[in-house]
Amino acid sequence: MVAEFGYFCLIALTFIAGLQFLFSLWGEIRKQPQWLSANRILSLVQSLLSLGSFGALAYGFINDDFTMSYVAQHSNSQLPTFFKFAATWGGHEGSMLFWLTALALWTGVFCIFSGKTDRLFTHRTLAFLSLVILGFSLFILLASSPFERVFPPQPEGRDLNPMLQDIGLIFHPPLLYLGYVGFAVTFAMTMAMLLGGVFDYAIARWMRPWAMIAWGFLTAGIVLGAWWAYYELGWGGWWFWDPVENASLMPWLLGTALIHSLVVSEQRGIFSYWTILLAIFAFALSLLGTFIVRSGVLTSVHAFAVDAERGFALLILFFALSFVALSLFALKVNLWQGNVRFGLFSKETAFLFLNGLFTLATVVVVLGTFYPMVFSAMGWGSISIGAPYFNSVFTPLVLLLLSIMGFATLLRWKNINTRKLWKQGIIGAVAIGLSLLLSYVMQSRVHTHSFQLLPIVFNSFAIWIILTHLPYQQFMWQIRPLAMRLAHIGFAVCVIGAMMNSYYGDEMGVRMKPQDRTELASFYFEYASHYHDIGQNYTAESVAIHIYDGERYLDTVYPERRYYDVRTMTMAEVGLAHYGLDDIYVVMGDKLGHKEYAFRLHYKPYVRALWLGGVLMVIASLLSVLGYWRKRI
Repeated sequence: MVAEFGYFCLIALTFIAGLQFLFSLWGEIRKQPQWLSANRILSLVQSLLSLGSFGALAYGFINDDFTMSYVAQHSNSQLPTFFKFAATWGGHEGSMLFWLTALALWTGVFCIFSGKTDRLFTHRTLAFLSLVILGFSLFILLASSPFERVFPPQPEGRDLNPMLQDIGLIFHPPLLYLGYVGFAVTFAMTMAMLLGGVFDYAIARWMRPWAMIAWGFLTAGIVLGAWWAYYELGWGGWWFWDPVENASLMPWLLGTALIHSLVVSEQRGIFSYWTILLAIFAFALSLLGTFIVRSGVLTSVHAFAVDAERGFALLILFFALSFVALSLFALKVNLWQGNVRFGLFSKETAFLFLNGLFTLATVVVVLGTFYPMVFSAMGWGSISIGAPYFNSVFTPLVLLLLSIMGFATLLRWKNINTRKLWKQGIIGAVAIGLSLLLSYVMQSRVHTHSFQLLPIVFNSFAIWIILTHLPYQQFMWQIRPLAMRLAHIGFAVCVIGAMMNSYYGDEMGVRMKPQDRTELASFYFEYASHYHDIGQNYTAESVAIHIYDGERYLDTVYPERRYYDVRTMTMAEVGLAHYGLDDIYVVMGDKLGHKEYAFRLHYKPYVRALWLGGVLMVIASLLSVLGYWRKRI
């Protein structure tokens, strides 16, 4: 009966969302706003129904209800309980239901926290959110229901994909989906604004915290996903320019531009068209990312293997919502904007340049991701676009971005604070010196004397940004200025981590047996002992590797090779040792003899700066929302 209850909640949710949108549409056509007055209550009911539907599915997983086909395909009675719960969104059907639940919850949260927003604007926003909910609930009901029964029931489930049996699965997809779906709120607010025909500083102020918190969730999801891939896949990298990675990067880039554009719209009353289009396309690319992951048209280690028909249905939904949004924009294109003058060197110019820069970066990612698919579909053969293309294009774009960020603390509305330019020059010289020193230290550690210009340039910019953004005066500790500074520092810390890890990392393959000892960079690795282990749903072989820095003992890591009986899959669990901001990374490979294995040893300098920078950016988004909330009350 639990599955039937979840299915009933889904049907009721679809019916109420459709009814809400029809009532709202009738009220707009008849110019009778009272037809929209029930939107708040109906949206809250939808939130409760979505929780009921998702809760029913989670209950089926936790209680091993293998009469449900989806549960039988993605769970097993031996699976630990917390992985059973995470398996709820471990497959296509459950992940789509979670997507819908997140959307309904965002709608409910908007209902609760929009009390001081214009009532008609709020009701129109809820109407557009109900349209998105209707589209996704119909898709789930007609093409992707997780509540289908199977008779006779299977005695045991197929188990969750071993690659997904990790703590990262519990947090990474929910954070990513909350970021994707969060942009639905700014999308709906933009549509409501277009219906009203007025875009002023008040609407920009209402939109800004929703864009900021969605960006924060998406940032957290991307950083956690990079960390998960880094230690779970066993290849030692954190970003591969994989199509699914690009799917989350595209809305993040436009979401970042949207946040900056909203600042100008709120403070100066300009950039209205930029803000509108960025809000539309940030959510549109979130939908496109959903299509990429679940259509099967692009090959990725992260993608769900589903049939093309369901992917085509998602593509129709993407085009339908994009068409509605852009049509409304075309009909309401003559919005009033303030007549504002500003100099070439000013905040306005910098934000305008940033909008163009982030848009260009997004176009680069879209082309690199979809061009191979179009090339193949046209019958021209096959083509692969990988890291060399993206790195060569993004290198100058990121340098331009860093140069603008470095002057962020000097820029003022209309002009620039020229009195402090000399301080920036001194700080820049200090940053170059620190970057050269950092490179020299790393070259000594990895025993190389080759000169690398690019990391020195990037690190100089990044250190310059960190030094110029440090809150050394009392007024800089106010919440909203602090949030801006912290976000920029976080990005700069990520740049340092990426450069140091990419250019000064070291790795080697080696075969080792007990008591063997080998060297990588300035570290020594000693194969100490061998173990067998029996987990809840796997068996494992593990070794203890002692790590020394010279003759000084650092740590012991335990890389594993796990064999999952139900899925008949072997997975490598890496051994990680932390050394300041560095990681020492050991992967256990094939067995070559009695207790003898192939190993891959990695030295990852400053890789933890990537996660630290991401955490700083997420904290900055929370501080920004907190500052907005405190200002309202």
